[in-house]
Amino acid sequence: MEITDLTPAERRVREAFPLGEGVDFREGEDEDPAQGASWGPERTLRAEVLRELLLDGPVRDGRIAGLKVWGARVTGRLDLKYGTVGHPVRLRCCHFEEAPDLYGARVVVLVLSDSVLPGLTAGNLRAEGVVRISCCRITGPVRLQGAKLSGALFAGGARLGSPGEVPEEPVLQLNHAEVATDVWAPGLVAHGKVHLNGAVVGGQVNLNDAELNAPGGSALHAEVLTVGTDLHAMRLRTHGRVNLAGARIPRQLNLAHARLSNPGGQALRASSSVIGELWLRDAAPVEGAVNLRRAQLDLLHVPPEVWPERVQLDGLGYRVLTPHLPAEQRLPLLEREPDGYLPHPYEQLTTAYRTVGDDAAARTVQLAKLRRHRRTLPPYAQLWGFLQDAAVGYGFRPMRAAGWLLLLLCTGTLVFALHHPPALKPSEAPAFNPLFYTLDLLLPIIDFGQEGAYAPRGWYQWLSYLLIVTGWVLATTIAAGVSRSLSRQ
Repeated sequence: MEITDLTPAERRVREAFPLGEGVDFREGEDEDPAQGASWGPERTLRAEVLRELLLDGPVRDGRIAGLKVWGARVTGRLDLKYGTVGHPVRLRCCHFEEAPDLYGARVVVLVLSDSVLPGLTAGNLRAEGVVRISCCRITGPVRLQGAKLSGALFAGGARLGSPGEVPEEPVLQLNHAEVATDVWAPGLVAHGKVHLNGAVVGGQVNLNDAELNAPGGSALHAEVLTVGTDLHAMRLRTHGRVNLAGARIPRQLNLAHARLSNPGGQALRASSSVIGELWLRDAAPVEGAVNLRRAQLDLLHVPPEVWPERVQLDGLGYRVLTPHLPAEQRLPLLEREPDGYLPHPYEQLTTAYRTVGDDAAARTVQLAKLRRHRRTLPPYAQLWGFLQDAAVGYGFRPMRAAGWLLLLLCTGTLVFALHHPPALKPSEAPAFNPLFYTLDLLLPIIDFGQEGAYAPRGWYQWLSYLLIVTGWVLATTIAAGVSRSLSRQ
């Protein structure tokens, strides 16, 4: 392209390019690039001129060439597909009429901060430095799938998609991308799906204060995401599912103060994930189901009031549960499993309490497990379970047996002291003792010679039968409780 073909605005940019100097077309720093369609020729740049500069522009010895522009209107499509750009590209506060195409391109640095674009195609992009779309307003999809960035991706404060619309295509696509350092997107607002499934991020993902809107769909789809350190999403607001199934987050998944909402569907799915710490501290009650099946966590910090009505926890493993609360406040969560009674969540909660040395809470959880299991048994087994529960709390409340025995002993002793049963052989019978006679009836393995020498009649005989039967039940349940205690040791 001949120099004579350039407009005055394009000439300014071409003269600044080999020097690495910037050209600022703005009339004020608070200017809104959304109004860029009305900007005149004095600040309009043709995309083909920029392409020519970036691919084959002049350079000057001793200087680092680069494209550095503020406040320009870019007409046409900036087509750098499969191109190699050896200079930094910085187009800030600009208005693009068409979506740039950098598919398969190689760049040093790509900065589009504060610009307005109808989309960005940069799948399989290779960047030696950072890519910045901070505070951009992009109505169409941002395609970065398969990109490899040696630096970070900055998207803080960006506005993606159009309010009130949920397009079929995700508005941010980082599927299978590799980012050497961080994905930094605090305050991101997305009206549509955000895809990070299969992405590998060497540092952290920051979604603090972000708002992701995809009602009825996946607001954040990040299956098999691999993060080097943390995923921070404090004060995150979502309308749609957060899908982190199979993710690997070695340190924190921090959803403190978050508001997750997907009524009628799953609000959070992190099944089969491996996470260091999952935090939902001070978060709003989750609207929608939570699926943590087969996830492995070191620490789980979720207050009881945050959990929704449907929670899938089978196979979930965790070492520490915070905040430390009485078992009675944790147990209702285990009733919310949609598949009914499952033993593993009770065993895991028991293990967590024993890890912190709260054996009393661990016993309470085990007792609740047996009671829940009892509801799944046939009627005759339920009856036997009721007897064991009432007698000794399935062995977890052994003092109940002592109380029952003492009550029966006192009752029998009082009744038989007032009404002595007749002796079978008066000449051979020992002196009647109501206390030891009652003990003979209650304890089948003890014989004080009273039971065989005296035979009550009438309803006293039925009382003796009741004492014998209850004595057997108590002896059996105590033995079961002792064996269970020994097995726990």
